[in-house]
Amino acid sequence: MHTTVSPFTLAYEKRREPGGRPQYGWRGRSPEFGEVRVVWPAPPHASGAIVTEAGGDRLPTARFETRGLLSDLVSMPTLNRATCRVDGRLAGLDRNRWAVTRRGRSLRLRYLGDHYRLTAIGRHAYRLTRLADGEDPGVLVTVRRSGIAGGRRLTVRAAGRVLPADLALAALFAGVDRSVLTRRGAVGAGFRRVFGFWAEATY
Repeated sequence: MHTTVSPFTLAYEKRREPGGRPQYGWRGRSPEFGEVRVVWPAPPHASGAIVTEAGGDRLPTARFETRGLLSDLVSMPTLNRATCRVDGRLAGLDRNRWAVTRRGRSLRLRYLGDHYRLTAIGRHAYRLTRLADGEDPGVLVTVRRSGIAGGRRLTVRAAGRVLPADLALAALFAGVDRSVLTRRGAVGAGFRRVFGFWAEATY
């Protein structure tokens, strides 16, 4: 069912799981969809993998997972060597690492016949677009972060009639390292991965 969504906010939260492992996330309420939550790293935990999970009262569960040697060195999943599932179904992922513009560097997703584009607006903001087709004009969900430390907030705004999967995906990427969607972020992320791997290898 498509729904017009009112703007809402998510608050940052940090807690420790049993055993002392830190866990981070965002939580809030949408007037139309009820509670919305994002958490990372999400269980079950496994060596060589890190997962972010998003869901809510009336949203499907979306999971974004990064696997590989470097996944043990990062605090949240990255767009490299990643898989995405919504309600247990695999969503296709594709991006052009060498594109010059932010639009060109967008992450492209395919889920249940719908095509999406995740585009960076800046370091702390992004938009998820469900592309129009012959039956639907599409939707645009914009997510912006504000505040510092424990007072951080996400503001979520949508234009168009939103599907539950649209909102679950939009929230999901608040717990994913999106830096490679910009040229500057891609260069910085490359250096961090190389340095992190070198430090781990020489420890």
